Amino acid sequence: MKIGVLNGGGDCAGLNAVTRGILAGAAHLGVEVIGIRNGWAGLLENRTVRIDYNMFEELIGTGGTALGTSRTNPLKRKDGLQTVVNNMTLLGLDCLIAVGGDDTLGVAAELWRNGQKIIGVPKTIDNDLAGTDYSFGFFSAVDEAMRMIESLKTTGKSHGRVMVAEVMGRDAGWISAFAGIAAGANAVIIPEFQSDPDEVVRIVRERHNEGKSSTVVVAEGVKFVSREKAERDEFGHELIAKAQGETNASWLARYIEEKTGLETRATVLGHTIRGTAPNSYDRVMTSLLGLKAIEAAHEGRYGIMVSIRGTKIEEVPLSEGVQKKYVDPATWNEMKKFFM
Repeated sequence: MKIGVLNGGGDCAGLNAVTRGILAGAAHLGVEVIGIRNGWAGLLENRTVRIDYNMFEELIGTGGTALGTSRTNPLKRKDGLQTVVNNMTLLGLDCLIAVGGDDTLGVAAELWRNGQKIIGVPKTIDNDLAGTDYSFGFFSAVDEAMRMIESLKTTGKSHGRVMVAEVMGRDAGWISAFAGIAAGANAVIIPEFQSDPDEVVRIVRERHNEGKSSTVVVAEGVKFVSREKAERDEFGHELIAKAQGETNASWLARYIEEKTGLETRATVLGHTIRGTAPNSYDRVMTSLLGLKAIEAAHEGRYGIMVSIRGTKIEEVPLSEGVQKKYVDPATWNEMKKFFM
């Protein structure tokens, strides 16, 4: 049996570990695994690499992906889907394991609908896939963001400054909310709910009157600044990091300083949280996800996504991998109790 594996979309902590899990299972089952280079681009261009467990056993603790990734969308290319199908046939693949977020899994679901044998593995630091309790890479990103926010908080206290940190999260505010709570931020603004910079100003002013500095976290996807001319990738998403003009952090810092007269500094955490090494949770859960995926492939269970449900790895329909999950009002109302 020959199985292909690809990593699509943005990189994150745990991608090498999930490949290691797939290869560990393959070694026990006597299955051959072929690595697809650079996501869907690799299947469009027929770029592959032979991989085995020995190549990945030392990579469990490294961030990024040794297979490479891309935001290439075959559905936006002329005859792209058919080219992918043709190359899967040419390579003699009995199944393809696609590791990615809703965009990558959306292409995988389309291939499944077109008769291809596909299994999905949910990966995104944004944690916005409805088919799984948590997406791997999320907690590692939160840990890194937490450490950086804590450092900003420390220097802010030393100088009596207001510190504003901008964190990744295009449409979902899970990273900002979790990292903000974990780091003891005083205010957090996420994309799901109406942003009110004046509420942040109120918190900052009250804390200053009590002799306290403040730390504010804002998600990159909050609509404080105009990005009308921002470039978009092949899945239609704004390339926020390449947008011209102010960032949310710089805009909000300037707004706070103008309203309060307090010295305010802005920091964009950016891709540092994406490229961090996986924490213990992501190393273990990705390994188990990889094992489950290769076992499902070996046993002929296709059109599914392996999923984290509580403390167990389960299988759900691949269609659930493209459904989005946002911070809901009830959860946000509880989280907001920590921001003061």
